[in-house]
Amino acid sequence: MWCIFLDHVPNNIGSWFTLRNYGFSDAAEVFMFVSGVTCALAYGKAWRCEGWSGVISRTLRRSWDIYVAFLLLTLACAILVHLAGGGRLADESNTRILLDQPGATLAHAAILQYRSVNTDVLPIFVLLHLLFAPLLWLLQRVPNLTLGASLALYVLVHVFGWTVAAWPNRHWAFNPIAWQLLVVLGAWWMIEGKRIRPWVTSRTALVLAVLFLLFSLVIALSWHIKPLEERIPPALAKLFYPLDKSNLDPLRLLHFLAMAILAAWLVPRNWRGLTTPVMRGAIRCGENSLPIYCLGVLLAFISHMVLLDISNGIAMQIALSVGGIAAMIAAAALLNLIKPRRQPRLS
Repeated sequence: MWCIFLDHVPNNIGSWFTLRNYGFSDAAEVFMFVSGVTCALAYGKAWRCEGWSGVISRTLRRSWDIYVAFLLLTLACAILVHLAGGGRLADESNTRILLDQPGATLAHAAILQYRSVNTDVLPIFVLLHLLFAPLLWLLQRVPNLTLGASLALYVLVHVFGWTVAAWPNRHWAFNPIAWQLLVVLGAWWMIEGKRIRPWVTSRTALVLAVLFLLFSLVIALSWHIKPLEERIPPALAKLFYPLDKSNLDPLRLLHFLAMAILAAWLVPRNWRGLTTPVMRGAIRCGENSLPIYCLGVLLAFISHMVLLDISNGIAMQIALSVGGIAAMIAAAALLNLIKPRRQPRLS
């Protein structure tokens, strides 16, 4: 979520501390995969403690929470843009149509067809949580077949251009029919991961992953560094740019898988780094993922406004980046303090 916040601020030097500029994928792929992992953990525990009725009630409640958060976040973004005077920010945030046609736009937002910039991921999670109970049922019985069906659906998206209806155009920043693969993959890993972990942590997998990551690093840096771009054959450059993020380009998927293999090698379960103050802050944000994600979107809007209206200098970019992450940590710590204690806690 920190990386997503940094990437959401346009022309921000902080984005050079994220994955985006060093390969074909970015924090979005990690976010989706980890969401599948956490859903499998939380709803799997609910199934063991409360049965399928507990799983269904929890998925419906979580889906409703995300739906309400999405609508409130959409309104909050529109209010911020209105207070900023509209203009360029209204166009770049896709909120001008909401300000000009509030009735029609809110009606389409209510059925998840309209989304302002940076809120696109929430409607996907509304749908995925709504469908996670039957997905978990299938993963527990036929895990490999379920993953195969998810992969087949992803392939069909690229073959036939399938998507979900959107408004005022058909574009989704994250086509849910394609991006569902990473969520299913994360849940499948929690159920079947022990069986294939020896393959993932094999030296062959590591060598292939490192080679692909180095290749993608050179290509990605060539998009930003002129001398390096001149050394890349034009035909090769056109082959890899631009990558289709909306439909989860296969190269983005492969890059994420390569990073996952590297992480499996380098990050043990008992990694001491998890006990450092920075990582404890990250854990607190993860424990309050929905409100902190929404806060990150609003902070990105505010940071963009500051860069446009006050200063876009390097010092200001650094201050906004550090200040935004500090605000997310502080908000998460406050939420943990006021959160009622529940037993058992599932997330």
